Amino acid sequence: MLGNEQSNVLQVRDLHVEVKTKNGAATLVQDINFELKRGEVLGLVGQSGCGKTVTSMSILQLLDRKTTKVTGSIKLQGHELNGLGEQEMRGIRGKDIAFIMQNPMNAFTPVFTIGHQFIETIRSHTQWNKKQAIELAIEAMHHVNLPDPVKLLKYYPFQLSGGMLQRLMIAIAACLHPSVIIADEPTTALDVNNQKKVLYHLDKIRSEFGSAILLISHDLGVISEMADEVAVMQNGRIVEKADVFQLFDEPQHEYTKKLLRARTVLPFDQSVSHLA
Repeated sequence: MLGNEQSNVLQVRDLHVEVKTKNGAATLVQDINFELKRGEVLGLVGQSGCGKTVTSMSILQLLDRKTTKVTGSIKLQGHELNGLGEQEMRGIRGKDIAFIMQNPMNAFTPVFTIGHQFIETIRSHTQWNKKQAIELAIEAMHHVNLPDPVKLLKYYPFQLSGGMLQRLMIAIAACLHPSVIIADEPTTALDVNNQKKVLYHLDKIRSEFGSAILLISHDLGVISEMADEVAVMQNGRIVEKADVFQLFDEPQHEYTKKLLRARTVLPFDQSVSHLA
């Protein structure tokens, strides 16, 4: 068992999140248990409001500590994150654990250029000088097939499309080779063509750098395409966890069966891994 625990990059045990309300404490998620191994993709699925994003925010320690109480254990490469100070977490976020959010516009400050934000991110986590950081940013942008990176670095976020911003977020997330990437609905705001590109690049990062990915989505087409294992959430709990093939072929829980019946399948005419 110990060897198995050591091979886990991320291990969440008995996670419980409560929020203070006018009427007392309300439970947002409870009894959440899962682990992620190097290079593995875990899909976290469920309808809006089931606790998927609360779970990811707990891992990143981004919930408001004044109003929410997070109990349980969240270990990243054996180090406990729950309860770490903000300064320590800032050092970990971006470098060891990266976050790709649903709306890429929210990830960028509108008044600074793409280059300024990309380079600042790299330099805040490394000892590199500006020239080295620019070179790394350009290389990372090439990696996600963004055209003319030198020119793009001079642009402001509003000058780029949603699909380009999403790929840019992936480039920023991937350039420091984090052990874990949390991708929260990374394809929701995109058309099918851009969805495929984003999934392809996430898959490429996983295979090339061995990053483990927690892929949060309500889209079962995306999950079936990308995940190795799937955890299904309902009302703040994980109600079923299984290998992706097993879950789609032989769902056990009534809620999982309902989700599968309701799904709309993305018109993936070819597997993500074969996309250029």
